[in-house]
Amino acid sequence: MMNDKRFVLLSDEDNVLVCCGKVAAGEKVIVEQQEVEMATEITVGHKIARTPLEVGEKIIKYGAPIGSTVKPVGFAEHVHIHNMKSDYMASYTRQAKVGE
Repeated sequence: MMNDKRFVLLSDEDNVLVCCGKVAAGEKVIVEQQEVEMATEITVGHKIARTPLEVGEKIIKYGAPIGSTVKPVGFAEHVHIHNMKSDYMASYTRQAKVGE
């Protein structure tokens, strides 16, 4: 079984695949050599889980953590703001201007 070419693995370490072509809810696709019916529409640039993810698990994209889950995420399920949060922390501090 060939994986659906609309889902791209950016790095071998990633636990998400990135969508590069719209996939309709209810459409059957091959992901990680398994046929799955998509529960929701997935649009370009959005992510799906490459494996089931537990609460608090890091989301890895480009081989780097981009956030963590706030709910369990099933295999091939949409990964977005409804089930993940950003772990971004600013690495700079704002310097006060004269008169502030």
